[in-house]
Amino acid sequence: QVQLVESGGGLVQPGGSLRLSCEASGPSFSRYAMGWFRQAPGKERQFVAAIRWSGGTTYYADSVKGRFTISRGNTKNMVNLQMNSLNTEDTAVYYCAYGPNIITSSVPHEFGYRYWGQGTQVTVSA
Repeated sequence: QVQLVESGGGLVQPGGSLRLSCEASGPSFSRYAMGWFRQAPGKERQFVAAIRWSGGTTYYADSVKGRFTISRGNTKNMVNLQMNSLNTEDTAVYYCAYGPNIITSSVPHEFGYRYWGQGTQVTVSA
């Protein structure tokens, strides 16, 4: 069982920045990806960004391209999400996800990920 622990959420003003981190522990899998999804109040959970551990290929939702950057952390199985130029529409609970043996077409979809973190709140407000 892979366990995911997220950190770094909080309150930020519009135009500000936050960095989320997620560390995975437990068994290792091959060809896995780690990603971030978010869920705003009253809305469905949506894909934000993901990274393939082998090779480092990154994927982004159109709504965050150019503002968010996903990267591998300094320690094994850690992923960071740098969020810049935040706006009120970025307010949501952000979830870290781990997808073992994930195929490319599944990367932006919840069904591609087997393990999920508890979520961390990001609030963008003046």
